[in-house]
Amino acid sequence: MPLIPKLTEKLQRHPKRVVFAEGADPRIIQAARQWVTRRMGAPILLGDRAAIKDAAAKLDINLQGIRIIEPERSEDLPLFITHLEQIRRIKGLKSAEASEALKTNGYFATMMVATGQADALVSGATLSASSALRPIFQIIPRLPDVQHASSLMVLDFDEKKVGSDGSLFLSDCGVIPDPTAEQLCDIAISTAQIARHLTGEIPRVAMLSYATKSLSNQPSLVKVRHATELARAKARALLLDIEIDGELQVDAALDLAVATVKNVTSAVGGRANVLIFPDLNSGNIAFKMVQLLGGANSFGQILTGLSKPVAEISRGASAHDVFGAAAIVATQAIDQRLLYGHA
Repeated sequence: MPLIPKLTEKLQRHPKRVVFAEGADPRIIQAARQWVTRRMGAPILLGDRAAIKDAAAKLDINLQGIRIIEPERSEDLPLFITHLEQIRRIKGLKSAEASEALKTNGYFATMMVATGQADALVSGATLSASSALRPIFQIIPRLPDVQHASSLMVLDFDEKKVGSDGSLFLSDCGVIPDPTAEQLCDIAISTAQIARHLTGEIPRVAMLSYATKSLSNQPSLVKVRHATELARAKARALLLDIEIDGELQVDAALDLAVATVKNVTSAVGGRANVLIFPDLNSGNIAFKMVQLLGGANSFGQILTGLSKPVAEISRGASAHDVFGAAAIVATQAIDQRLLYGHA
């Protein structure tokens, strides 16, 4: 079974509140309606109430069960302004500036998640990536053991038996252009932890490169080797059950026959479910090529390394993509012990 139907079942047992920053967008309204119809929790749409109702009427969508909030008229605005001032005090943010920021949907939605008034956030449907990410990175803190936030894409195949029952977790595809070995380490561990949370499987992490176990000292290969060592050490220090190997070519990571030929004997060889790319160019190109040519469903960007679950979706996302991204971040908000009976 593909990943999203599995997560839908989990959320029907443990419903969550997801806030959508661009509430008047037709794709968002369609995804929110699915959320209610499938009894997965409470969707929250931000934006002008009249505009949202008008957009829903044009789509013939019933808004019952969907909460609508207009940030400028919200009774929580004063509290959020004070909170944002405290967070950004070191940057010299003034009350008037905080007030103006929080009248925008992105800042208000992020503050709802930061203060526990929503469980997860989906943003970016009508914004550039930089505009969508700015409030998220300014307001939501990183996890205690993470120095570098990043992002992942989920590729979900209906038929192909790769990764975790057809699901692959790819990172980083949208945030850090040229990560250092230390950043790749954080990316690998954060992505693996999300993969474990969503699938219940032991993450099998492939640190990708253009060569497999090469003897070359070419700088990009050395970086991936060093990142592999750092990630293994961090996983041990945090007592995380994660299999990590590198440097590996993508065929050695996903095809058991190729892994055997190339003498990759680890549990990752041919069985990887988490793919860590050496830079943003390779990650972004790879996932878009597979999405377009390979027939995979893709969901994301899912931000990693943050203390709250957030998706920064593409402006080209469909309603199906929006729903899938929401299901992923909402499932992240479910205590893992409720999902699998262990932490």
